Amino acid sequence: MKKLIVGITLAALTVGGFSQPVQAGIPFFGADDEKPTLAPMLEEVTPAVVNIAVKGKREVRQRVPDALRFFFGPNAPSERVQERPFSGLGSGVIIDAEKGYVVTNNHVIDDATEIVVTLKNGREYDAKLVGRDEQSDIALLQIEDAENLTDIEIGRSSDLRVGDFVVAIGNPFGLGQTVTSGIVSALSRANLGIEELENFIQTDAAINSGNSGGALVTLDGKLIGINTAILGPNGGNIGIGFAIPSDMMRNLVQQLIEFGEVRRGVLGVRGNDLNSDIADALDISVSEGAFVAEVVPDSAADKAGIQSGDVIVAVNDDEIASFQELGALVSTLGSGTEVELELIRDGERQEVNVILDSKDTETSAQSIHPALEGATLEADGSQAGIIITDVEPGSPAARIGLEKNDIIKGANRQPINTLGDLREAIDNAGDVVALSIQRGNSVRYLMLRNPAS
Repeated sequence: MKKLIVGITLAALTVGGFSQPVQAGIPFFGADDEKPTLAPMLEEVTPAVVNIAVKGKREVRQRVPDALRFFFGPNAPSERVQERPFSGLGSGVIIDAEKGYVVTNNHVIDDATEIVVTLKNGREYDAKLVGRDEQSDIALLQIEDAENLTDIEIGRSSDLRVGDFVVAIGNPFGLGQTVTSGIVSALSRANLGIEELENFIQTDAAINSGNSGGALVTLDGKLIGINTAILGPNGGNIGIGFAIPSDMMRNLVQQLIEFGEVRRGVLGVRGNDLNSDIADALDISVSEGAFVAEVVPDSAADKAGIQSGDVIVAVNDDEIASFQELGALVSTLGSGTEVELELIRDGERQEVNVILDSKDTETSAQSIHPALEGATLEADGSQAGIIITDVEPGSPAARIGLEKNDIIKGANRQPINTLGDLREAIDNAGDVVALSIQRGNSVRYLMLRNPAS
């Protein structure tokens, strides 16, 4: 904090006086004590940040000891399923005072049957779930019968730069509303294994358990992120926290309000981050972007004329740094949305308008292989592999060891990108199908016996 105060003080002196703000969004100096402070901004913003308390029941699975299974016979279940009550605490942000809309994290309200929102002034209200998106960890609540709420202005996270000052507001450890400050440490963080769709703002503002769903704001009080996760031992803060960008959140919330669900858009390209080797080979001067290695036939990208070898550098005038960022942005836009892409082809910049497709989804995997029955498979074309979005307890898919959020990356050493790829690989396999499964940061193999052989 000393370094922050010194920096602000010097900046204030250059504009001529302790009684004036440095510039829009920089802390004011009080006329009496001449001390830098964030208090005026926080007095306006903190009433829009709420505490969330939830209650519900969750299934708990326990393995039945072999001795008991032997006692009850060969048909005894291998595990026991029980429902146990739970309670939890988190944070949320009011984004529409008139309609009572509150944004939080999906993991804060997951499986909750009772949701209570507590305002800064202590008033408590019941809230209902409007909709949620598990892949991005966003949920939208609505406060019932509330009056005189305060909402927060949503800023553009795409305008952020590394080094910008930010403030985190939430309810850590159930202590009540707490404010911490820091800077933007990094942008477009992905491949962390936290969520399926990752495009995080990284900050060193202290974020702890209970801050989830709270606000990350700029010094002029605009919401630019929803605090979501931390990297640290035992859930403690070590100065590495992550927030969902406000641009991404806004796109998702609009769909949740309109449809009650996210209708994900699909571009239909595969590729990787632009690196120096690719840039040198293509003789282009840019150092960041999404390199298109393949265009899915008949996809939105194909129809718009995007070609293999193109480098996508911006989406709707917002520059992108990586292929993962492109995938996260496209996936949060609704199907049917028209998107303007800026790309580089043969060393020249071009603009292409694309109308996004809907996601390629199969609700049942039984038709692909009997052992996959009970798993929900999704392939959206924005990343390699097929996502397991759900696994029914006790189903064949659960018994072979598949889990929610697993990604099928290959079958019999063949890369898998679409449901058609998977079906073809299984149909062409012999007696055994070897599935390559990515789970978090690890890779494992599942062996399936092919009944058709």
